[in-house]
Amino acid sequence: MMRKILITISNLSVSAELNSSISADKIWEALPLSGSVNVWGDEIYFEIPVSLKEVSDAQQEVEVGTLAYWPPGSALCVFFGKTPVSTSDKPKAYSPVNILGLVDGDSKVFKIVEAGDQIVIDKET
Repeated sequence: MMRKILITISNLSVSAELNSSISADKIWEALPLSGSVNVWGDEIYFEIPVSLKEVSDAQQEVEVGTLAYWPPGSALCVFFGKTPVSTSDKPKAYSPVNILGLVDGDSKVFKIVEAGDQIVIDKET
């Protein structure tokens, strides 16, 4: 079953698809989620009231457009380019993240997002 979500920040609305992982299941069940955005290089993230452990297949280097969960900060992350710890053109998390899915289309649209912007993630209808 395809699980589509909508990420809304100010005037920006972007669709994404959750994978079939247990982490993604927990996020899906917790929707809608909202908060205040933090920016770290070409990554946005915000703290959510969902506590998950790091999974065995957690990754530190991810693909552009990856939606992930960062266990140490209980944060939902969207990676759209290099971060301060990237060693290549790929995004690299501060520490391993649980992969939740992928943004549809060009994730570079998140470059306009600023720290403190309000974000809402909900099931796409």
